[in-house]
Amino acid sequence: MPGITESAVDQYMLDILPPRDSVMQEMESQAAKRDISIVGPAVGRVLYQYARLINAKKVFELGSAIGYSTLWFARAVGEGGEVFYTDGDPNNADEARGYFRRAGVSERIHIGVGDALEQLATRQREFDIIFNDVDKEFYPRVLDLVPNHLRRGGLFITDNVLWYGRVTEKDPKEESTRAIQEFNQRLYAMKDFFTTILPLRDGLAVAVKS
Repeated sequence: MPGITESAVDQYMLDILPPRDSVMQEMESQAAKRDISIVGPAVGRVLYQYARLINAKKVFELGSAIGYSTLWFARAVGEGGEVFYTDGDPNNADEARGYFRRAGVSERIHIGVGDALEQLATRQREFDIIFNDVDKEFYPRVLDLVPNHLRRGGLFITDNVLWYGRVTEKDPKEESTRAIQEFNQRLYAMKDFFTTILPLRDGLAVAVKS
C-alpha cells in the first residue's frame, strides 16, 4: 500500500532494504496482487526491531490478515515466545497457517478467528506488545482495552494513523477518518502512555506504557 511519504523517498526506503526470504516475498506478492492490506517490509522491520529492543516474548495482534506482521513478530520473539494472531476471516487464517508452517514458526503462534477485540478482552494476562490494525472504525474502542492488557514498559503500536493524510481534514465525511482522528487525540492525551507517530508508510503510532 502506498504511503504518505514523497514517492521517490518512499521508493528509496524500499529499495535499500535487504531482500526478504521466499515466504515473505510470496506474502508481499500476494498482497500486491490481491489488494490485501499488509504493513509492508519497512514497517515490518520496525515491528521486529521494537520487539527485540524490549525483549518481547508475548505479542497480541488485533487484526492480522494473512499474517505478514505476525511473521515479523514471531521471528522477533524467538523460541519460547508467543504471538497471538486474530482475524475475522477463516480463509485468511488458513492461508496464514501455511505461511507460518513454511517459515518454521507455527509453534510460536496462536491463531484466533473472530472478533479481535473480543479475543483480547477474554485474555487474563498482560502482553509485551499489542499491535492494532483492526477496521479503522473500531480504533477508539481499542483504547478501552489496551491499558489492562499491556505490561508496564510494553508497547502499544498502531498502523495507519495518518490514513493517507486524511487525518488533516477539518470535517471528514468518512467514519474511518473520524475514528482515527479521535483515536490519535485520545492516545496522546492518555497519561499512562508516551506516544510518538512515525511518518513511515501510512503512519505508525508507538506508545510506551509507563
